Amino acid sequence: MIILELANQIVKIDKGELVNYLVDKVEYIHQKGDPGWRNADTEMFPLIGPTAEAGFKVWTPKGDAIQDQHGLLRELTYTLLSADSTAAVFQKEYKANNNVANSKYPNKSTVSELYWPYDFKFQKKFELTTTGVEITFLITAEEGMPYMLGYHPAFKTESNVTEVSYGENAKAAVKDIKAAGSVAYPLRDMTKAELQNTNAITIETQGFKELMLWTEVDTMLCVEPITFYPYDVAQDKLFKGYSNMGKVPAEYKVFLKPSNL
Repeated sequence: MIILELANQIVKIDKGELVNYLVDKVEYIHQKGDPGWRNADTEMFPLIGPTAEAGFKVWTPKGDAIQDQHGLLRELTYTLLSADSTAAVFQKEYKANNNVANSKYPNKSTVSELYWPYDFKFQKKFELTTTGVEITFLITAEEGMPYMLGYHPAFKTESNVTEVSYGENAKAAVKDIKAAGSVAYPLRDMTKAELQNTNAITIETQGFKELMLWTEVDTMLCVEPITFYPYDVAQDKLFKGYSNMGKVPAEYKVFLKPSNL
């Protein structure tokens, strides 16, 4: 467990996963084991969205890849690269066409192994600042590699209190987000939203194109920055949502800014 501290803020990171964020002892992160979701945060890479209807095949310029929902990155293990009192950097590395065991098989999937036809390195950096937590994703791969990226953090909510505000006076209620079901609740062209509890938290992004909201319970809510909303296309057309690597590493940022700082 890596623990970061700055003034009245404490962050706890378990193998690259943000499992606690406390400000003045107020916990903002959904706790593993509580109803709603088995994780606290994760990433969606190199694609976002389900693939079962496409036979788990996803087109790339180097041929089809076998990917389960939200990509194979979450099947890899983070390595700690560095840490101090206010920052920590983790990395996952993948070699092209290496088979990776699919944890969803056999209970939730019919494919036992996944692969992607490109090498990549994926870094995740946490840094505590005076305004909150800054999370930076740095993707290193060959020029032209196609990909999608989504960040999937889960926050605590309060029944009959929580809603999400975004844009110019727009709001989404938890009941409406729940009703959206597995396709989530998209916030089109939005890069900032506020989760309104008794103690609110603002999620701001750089590099991502929009947000989507998801939950199945009243006690947690995922506010997910994404590069592409995958339910706009059929599963065999997911490639229409790719971004492409440039000549330099791709960088994305998420800022968590609590109201009680």
